[in-house]
Amino acid sequence: MSPGQLAFDLPHRAALGAEDFLVSDCNLAAVRMVDAWPEWPGPVQVLVGPPASGKTHLVRVWQERSSADALDPTTLDVRSLDARPPGSALAVEDADRSGFDERTLFHLLNLAAEKRFSVLLTARISPIRWPFSLPDLLSRLSAVPVTEIGAPDEVLLRTVMLKHFSDRQLTIEPKVLEFLAVRIDRSLEAAAAAVEAVDQAALRSGRKISRQLVAEALERAATIE
Repeated sequence: MSPGQLAFDLPHRAALGAEDFLVSDCNLAAVRMVDAWPEWPGPVQVLVGPPASGKTHLVRVWQERSSADALDPTTLDVRSLDARPPGSALAVEDADRSGFDERTLFHLLNLAAEKRFSVLLTARISPIRWPFSLPDLLSRLSAVPVTEIGAPDEVLLRTVMLKHFSDRQLTIEPKVLEFLAVRIDRSLEAAAAAVEAVDQAALRSGRKISRQLVAEALERAATIE
């Protein structure tokens, strides 16, 4: 390994056609929940996390293992659910904001118990805050186990940014990465946006990535927002 090259000791989740999934304290519980299938404590599980936290990747991992179908809110109805065989595995992403009909979603939760469905729901916020009003649905959701993905720790945040730079075939010195990491919000969404801003700044100016360029990129991104 050359001087100045960065390396972090984080285990990788198999890519499965997407970016490698880095396992850290903030998402370990979510990984263990997915790995525990089909021995889940209940037929339905909810995975909660902020944007870009890895929810979709974990759903893809689970789909690969369980052969689960992803449900589309625009085509989902009671009859299509009733037609599914016992033991089906189903994934519902963005259940809190994708326009799922409340009664149909309630029917899905009932079928999960009656027909031994395995259902993985994802959302940005806890089910108790979902914008639903059907009392029976709210009651059922309150009993569903919830696994949360927390804010990334410093090692994960820097590792993700380093990977984003590598994916773009860009190099960044350790001190410059440190300079960048302490100047962004502690989220993977912010990390991705920061790398995009630095990349665009480097392309516009034709300069190498430095502290000065990073500072200029973040300042420009802040003014655009």
